[in-house]
Amino acid sequence: MSAAIPYDNRSLLGTLGRDGMMQIILIANSALMLFPIVIMIFSGFKSNIEIFQNPFAIPDFTNLTNYIAVATQTNFIRYLWNSFYVTAVSIGLILTLGTMAAYAIARYEFWGSAFVLLFFMAGLMLPLKLAIIPLFILYRDLGILNSHWALIATYTAMGLPSTIFIMTGFIRSLPRELEDAARMDGASEARIMWSVMLPLCRPAMVIAAIYNLVPIWNDFFFPLVFIQNDALKTLPQGMTTFVGEYITNWGVMFAGLTLAAAPITIVYIILSKQFINGMTSGAVK
Repeated sequence: MSAAIPYDNRSLLGTLGRDGMMQIILIANSALMLFPIVIMIFSGFKSNIEIFQNPFAIPDFTNLTNYIAVATQTNFIRYLWNSFYVTAVSIGLILTLGTMAAYAIARYEFWGSAFVLLFFMAGLMLPLKLAIIPLFILYRDLGILNSHWALIATYTAMGLPSTIFIMTGFIRSLPRELEDAARMDGASEARIMWSVMLPLCRPAMVIAAIYNLVPIWNDFFFPLVFIQNDALKTLPQGMTTFVGEYITNWGVMFAGLTLAAAPITIVYIILSKQFINGMTSGAVK
């Protein structure tokens, strides 16, 4: 007869079995999520005939015909620049205004501070798309309709509630002794925020930036409503011009989609270390 397995060994085998099953599930989920992206990248190197005949075949990666067509025969470069400009300015305003507001709410005691925080938090529950008609009329009267400033103002208003929520919680977790020591050394309030608090808030700022970066970069609704001039279109709206009325060059379309997704992917890879640090330290605090 075989000897019975000790209880400790059974517990260890059970733990290894659960960990192995979890790894299998995570790998399967990753493969499922990456599969459409791989097909998109592969299709960018194929012609229409190759895409329909062999959609899953590995392409000739030296065939850059579609990418050359994207750069020379379309306004993709213009759309890309518009998206960079609108996204960069919007994120800059969101982080600047959101950090300043969060610092004031978290560190200064004044009447109505709780109401101010709740006022901003209400923005998390009310989609700005519900106010699309009043916004359209407002921007028309201000003279910024059909301009990038209409998008920047909208995205800044959308991003402030979440940024203030993230930054306020993070700043409240930081020790006040740091600011008291800086005040004793004669530092002004602006100097304390810029030199003492801002470096400590970097992980939370990265989280807030990434949280707002992807929705702004991928937004299609507001450019469709506020932008009519083709030279001012951002990537999501501009990519619709790649679809013809009777025929569509799908190879060029997938090449453009690959190039449109590349900047966000690169930014996330560059900031992934700080993003993870913020999730595991600042968010936990």
